[in-house]
Amino acid sequence: MSGRARLANDAWESLLTVHATFMKSFAAEPIWGDVSMKEYDVLYTLAKEEAPVRLTDLHRRVLLSQPALSRMVDRLVERGLVDRSVDAGDRRVVRLALTAAGREAQRTVGRAHAQDVADAMTRTGVSDADLRELQRIARALLGQEEG
Repeated sequence: MSGRARLANDAWESLLTVHATFMKSFAAEPIWGDVSMKEYDVLYTLAKEEAPVRLTDLHRRVLLSQPALSRMVDRLVERGLVDRSVDAGDRRVVRLALTAAGREAQRTVGRAHAQDVADAMTRTGVSDADLRELQRIARALLGQEEG
């Protein structure tokens, strides 16, 4: 393995280790209430959308299998957190959006979770410049423009 390949793999391993460590810490926080972390991920992803999204588009943005996501969406619809509607342009397509209750649940958990994330990302003396660089690198890895 070349030096660059080794460096890339070591960087990836570091990223995964940080992610796993932080996620375990976040899961242990008493903020989740009636919303699991995975459900929150779905609610948060829907909250970032300006218009209702197709299930297939939602699937691309969350870490759940298609069947698991479909079951979760069914449960979120039953609980009144997500609305399912037929696409006006293609009646075979179902679109998903947060209900008012879903938006409120996402915001309530989101405020506490955002504080946990901020605490985790800054408690070790990581500078603002480091955080900006991490954000720049993550966006570059995703092929996104700076901004």
